[in-house]
Amino acid sequence: MAASDTSAAAGSGNVHEFSVSEISFALKKTVEDTYGHVRVRGEITGYRGPHSSGHCYFGLKDDKARIDAVIWKGNFGRLRFKPEEGMEVIATGKLTTYPGSSKYQIVIEHLEPAGVGALMALLEERRRKLAAEGLFAAERKRALPFLPDVIGIVTSPTGAVIRDILHRLADRFPRHVVVWPVRVQGETSAAEVAAAIAGFNRMDKNGKIPRPDLLIVARGGGSIEDLWSFNEEIVVRAAAESAIPLISAVGHETDTTLIDFAADRRAPTPTAAAEMAVPVRADLVAEVQDRARRLMRGEARTIEAARNELRGMARGLPRPADIVALPRQRFDAASDRLGRALARAAEVKRARLHRIEGRLSIAPIERRIAEARRRAGEMNARALAAEKRLVTDNARRLDGLSKLLESYSYHGVLKRGFAVVRDHAGKPLRSGAGLKSGTPLEIEFAADRLGVVAAPGAPEKPKPAAKAKPEGPQGSLL
Repeated sequence: MAASDTSAAAGSGNVHEFSVSEISFALKKTVEDTYGHVRVRGEITGYRGPHSSGHCYFGLKDDKARIDAVIWKGNFGRLRFKPEEGMEVIATGKLTTYPGSSKYQIVIEHLEPAGVGALMALLEERRRKLAAEGLFAAERKRALPFLPDVIGIVTSPTGAVIRDILHRLADRFPRHVVVWPVRVQGETSAAEVAAAIAGFNRMDKNGKIPRPDLLIVARGGGSIEDLWSFNEEIVVRAAAESAIPLISAVGHETDTTLIDFAADRRAPTPTAAAEMAVPVRADLVAEVQDRARRLMRGEARTIEAARNELRGMARGLPRPADIVALPRQRFDAASDRLGRALARAAEVKRARLHRIEGRLSIAPIERRIAEARRRAGEMNARALAAEKRLVTDNARRLDGLSKLLESYSYHGVLKRGFAVVRDHAGKPLRSGAGLKSGTPLEIEFAADRLGVVAAPGAPEKPKPAAKAKPEGPQGSLL
């Protein structure tokens, strides 16, 4: 081992030994203590919007160096100006290190554009972007209603703007006004204005609070920073998407914001917006009265001219008596001719009737009547004969059926000396097997019926009948 190596090894034994974590956190504390609160000016680079966690990571650079930057989720929502790629800003926050990669970074708490020039450049770039999407196209703009029933106003409920608008409307033509209060400056201003425009559009025309026929978005004058809420995309897009015609009245005549390009009309002042919204009632009344007077004078002239024309035409017409004199004479002549013609016609018809009467005779009619009576008599005789034959045939058939029915009846058997034995239910018995002693029975003869009771013991089998013919009718009993 060389001498120099030996001395270096011996000297290193007296130097304090740090772990990686110790040196990293020591540097972190040193940086944070030294640069606890700083303002850094630079150009935003590498901005891709909020991370899925809600935090934002990007860098700040100038022509010689670059520093990492982070905006935590909680601070990002409160920023008045949101970061954009290439925007020159002044970031306020604290420096710290990230031990995991041995980098230092600035944790931004406040962000603002670096001067009016940067804001104007950002404003122009945003205007070109939204114009390219067609949000400012003239064909998108709608005509304002001549006399809206309800006017919706998006503005601060306090201050001179709302008072000026209401006063001007009352002077010109009082209308029903609905005010949606919003902040017109500050971190939440843009979101509130956009929500108010969308909220008015969602209202029901026949609801408790009626949907406006016209919207006015108004704010007094101020610096570009004060009016910046009306340059935000969320406000511009809400104005462009509004189905209700919208007047932009933000700032004074020289102030221009992006909502002015998206609105259907731009008013130089809030008071001018009220003048655009409604006509002057007194002027309308005067104009209506003037037109009514002109209409009445014109109507009178028209009637007088028509009357004069009618008189002139009447002078050229003949008298009514002269008009009807000739037709009346023709009518009288026709009446005379008609009477004579009717008399002649009646005489001609009478002569023809006398000629025909001589040729008429009653004998043919009497012959036809006699023939009809003869035919009717023959038909009546044939009908009576047929009816008699039908009755005779039916009587013969009925007698045969009656005899057949009687031959099938068991009463004929009973008349020959037989009997029918029935149980207590009236059901005929074919055998005495199974009958118990004392069972009530009924015996039906040809002329009457007899109630009996079954005797004890099995009944005897009947003896064979003698071949000789019995002297009288025999019965059949169990």
